[in-house]
Amino acid sequence: MALKIKAREKKLKFSKDGPEVYRYVMIPDLYSTLDQDKVIAEAAIRSGVSEGVMQACWKGAGDVIRAWATEGHSVALPGLGNMRFGLSAKAVADVNDVKTGLIRTRRIIFTPATVLKEELANTAINITCYDRNGDIVKRVTSDDPGTVEEPDEGDDNGTGQNGGGTNTGGGGNSGGVEEG
Repeated sequence: MALKIKAREKKLKFSKDGPEVYRYVMIPDLYSTLDQDKVIAEAAIRSGVSEGVMQACWKGAGDVIRAWATEGHSVALPGLGNMRFGLSAKAVADVNDVKTGLIRTRRIIFTPATVLKEELANTAINITCYDRNGDIVKRVTSDDPGTVEEPDEGDDNGTGQNGGGTNTGGGGNSGGVEEG
């Protein structure tokens, strides 16, 4: 199996006053979104349990993950990694200025398991290049080292604070904090 990537020639502008230039921009070529019923049916086959049992387990696991994550826990997703919630917020100097209005966004942070990162690193990549008219101009098969991004532990944008709590998953973006 290989990941399919599209490299499309697009007109980009890199600065406000700079010229527009054409560059090839790569994006994953997603096949489709697998619906929950198909995933449950496949998991039932692979695990040897009935679809009804798998459906009950799937719902139960989803309920537990949602409940515990919203209570501030980093929740293990078996075979996949950990997920937790975080946020991005503006930092203030005075405690009297702290308020919920400083929160810019809430985030779902996923830290993949080592086995999942290894699987991604070992997966071939096929790139199809399209020119600005939509015509295929080149096909490339990966020969890269398969490096998988390793975010900094407790990434905090250099402020010494983070908005997501402790990261027990071995890496991941805990949310940024901006001063101002």
